[in-house]
Amino acid sequence: MAVKKSVRKPIAAKAKSKPAKYYYYRIFFDDNEKKNYMKSMLTHKQVEKYLKVYEKTHQKFLNAEFVAYLKNYDKKTEMIEISDISY
Repeated sequence: MAVKKSVRKPIAAKAKSKPAKYYYYRIFFDDNEKKNYMKSMLTHKQVEKYLKVYEKTHQKFLNAEFVAYLKNYDKKTEMIEISDISY
């Protein structure tokens, strides 16, 4: 009787995923006229859609609050604050 050898196939190399694509936006529509920047994985079209919904539900618009609102849809959204450097 012939003995059948089992041959293990090598484990396939783990497929590398593409790095996350971030979009950077300048936010200039704050009621306090403060310019801020934010980074998010949401596309421009998605941000505009959420902005329209946000404006309908909020009377006063603040950049920090809008970024916090966007975090409901993209956990990696964050505010980038730019400040002047003097020396």
